[in-house]
Amino acid sequence: MEIAASDRRSLLSLIDQFHRQTIVVLGDLVADEFIQGEISRVSREAPVLILKQRGKQILPGGGANAANNLIDLEARAEIFGFVGDDASGEALLTYFQAKGAATGNIVRKPKHVTPTKSRVLGGLGHGHWQQIVRVDREPEGAPDEMTRRKLSRSVLGALPRATAILVSDYGYGSTSPREAEYLRQRLPRQDFPVTADSRYNMLAYRRLTALTPNESEMEAAFGQPMASSIETLHKFAAGMLRSSSLRALLVTRGREGMVLYQRQCSPHLLPIFGSDQVADVTGAGDTVIAAFTLALASGASFVHAAMVANCAGGLVVMKSGTATVTRRELRDAIQNA
Repeated sequence: MEIAASDRRSLLSLIDQFHRQTIVVLGDLVADEFIQGEISRVSREAPVLILKQRGKQILPGGGANAANNLIDLEARAEIFGFVGDDASGEALLTYFQAKGAATGNIVRKPKHVTPTKSRVLGGLGHGHWQQIVRVDREPEGAPDEMTRRKLSRSVLGALPRATAILVSDYGYGSTSPREAEYLRQRLPRQDFPVTADSRYNMLAYRRLTALTPNESEMEAAFGQPMASSIETLHKFAAGMLRSSSLRALLVTRGREGMVLYQRQCSPHLLPIFGSDQVADVTGAGDTVIAAFTLALASGASFVHAAMVANCAGGLVVMKSGTATVTRRELRDAIQNA
């Protein structure tokens, strides 16, 4: 993606405002666990590899990853969500406390399972780690409506100091379209940015500032494959802007980049930033919505916010695992684009 000199100045000016922003992150807090093992031999009991464990790491995933990206972009993240009284929940709390982030709004629920995605990675010696299998541990049921509303009410106390709200709905029930509407009706001003990333319930989110789905989520929402047809995507997006009363829609398309849709505007295509030789797409959508929301909170137009998000997404997919982009990395990349 080429950046004109005038756009570059605007984007760099926006990034310089990141440290002044406070973003409320409401949603599903996920633990991404990575277990690295060196391949030693094939089991005699079954045709499977035996790994000698060499490392283990738990990183923030889902809404927690969006918050982690905001922190590394030097904004303040007010995190609202649930974790369980388990090792994964403890690991997330410890992680954020070590980074100096407030964890007082993260509710630790007894007998609740923190959603955890465990990825087993195998390698030979010092070679590249390759994912072999993923094991998900999920709560058996979602928090009830009263519990969700209590969490949403706690967000109200943060709104006077917040500059945007980011809703991360991975389907684990920490929030919902109804809770987003509850907050929208209590915003401090009409132009207050509220963005959402919803894995399974995207069409139910209405009257927000913007949504940031990927192309496969659009296909699932409309029940129709796009077969890489940009015209079909344009049609779906235009209908969604109208029916959901959104101001904007930012659709990520992997190696094809992104498309920004706004009311009464032509689609704005953004080619991929950087190389198309992707290392890992794990959590890239969280980076995109974090950078997009933060740019809007800093006063960006939708086009400039999408450019910032595109740059951040292009940088993070070059890293392995659930990764983040720092403010300095983003600034240097735009400066040198």
